[in-house]
Amino acid sequence: MAGVPLSSSTFRKVCILIMVLGAIQLLYILYHEETWSILPFLNSTRVPGNSSTTSETVIHRAIVSTEKNLEICPETPPHLVGPMNINFTHPIQLEIMQKDNSEVVEGGRWWPRDCIARQKVAVIIPFRHREFHLKYWLYYLHPILQRQQLDYGIYVINQYGETTFNRGKLMNVGYAEARKQYDYGCFVFSDVDIIPMDDRNFYKCYSQPRHLSVAIDKFGFRLPYMQIFGGVTALSLEQFTKINGYPNNYWGWGGEDDDVSQRVSMRGMSISRPDGQTGRCRMIKHHSEAHNEPNPKRFDNLRLTGQTINSDGLSSLQYRVISVEKNPLYTNVTVDIGSP
Repeated sequence: MAGVPLSSSTFRKVCILIMVLGAIQLLYILYHEETWSILPFLNSTRVPGNSSTTSETVIHRAIVSTEKNLEICPETPPHLVGPMNINFTHPIQLEIMQKDNSEVVEGGRWWPRDCIARQKVAVIIPFRHREFHLKYWLYYLHPILQRQQLDYGIYVINQYGETTFNRGKLMNVGYAEARKQYDYGCFVFSDVDIIPMDDRNFYKCYSQPRHLSVAIDKFGFRLPYMQIFGGVTALSLEQFTKINGYPNNYWGWGGEDDDVSQRVSMRGMSISRPDGQTGRCRMIKHHSEAHNEPNPKRFDNLRLTGQTINSDGLSSLQYRVISVEKNPLYTNVTVDIGSP
């Protein structure tokens, strides 16, 4: 029996239905949980108030997932070099540095192309008027982080204005702003003047909060005291939220790191460290900074950590973003954090 011919109107409706079903299937593929969980994002443009990634990023990840069957990166990266010669006498040319890091995506994002990184790491740098140091930091750290096969982003948190410097609050801002950009699970907080001397000192997170700069040349490559938790530290998302982040009330130099050390202990965790040889670091010399004089209230604040741990930190963080600039090798976030 011959089939009943479709009218032109019915034919159009069938075509539209097929297109709709195809679009639904494509959206399901793009947003399927497994696709999101195993592939790194491209650097995405942030929409104010929206922490989702761009459609271009999602499409890119779907394309990569069909082209490559990537495995998890090895636990011990194959291209580590161990101890390194670190010096600050040679001039740094940004143009050459950018060419040497051609795979770094605008905003300072990089991930391994031949395997799936074991950790997604945001490196947070509190900053103001330290361009000279930043060049050296970028020069050394990008290659180190790449050899460590991390899925990472660099965030320079620049304090706006000339009010008293507040390192702890800038760390909290860096955490909050990085979380808007990407689904990081690990946060490394680093002073801009500290460079590791061994790439086996991994800038990643561990089962306990990690103190990475354990043997700095300034202190004769010795740990000044057991409770120290400054310079370069790493905390996972869970660890950082558990301690309510850094305190916001330390204006000027000193105290905020010791406060965090106490918070770690109060929350039933302990500080882990690499050995003294692997954890060696060099510090770039610099003069005392204006508006970052020693904090005269730091010892009084430290005596109150047990009372302020829940009320002062991420839970009370307030700031105003002035600008977010995606530079070739890092994201610069300029923020107004107020004054004492």
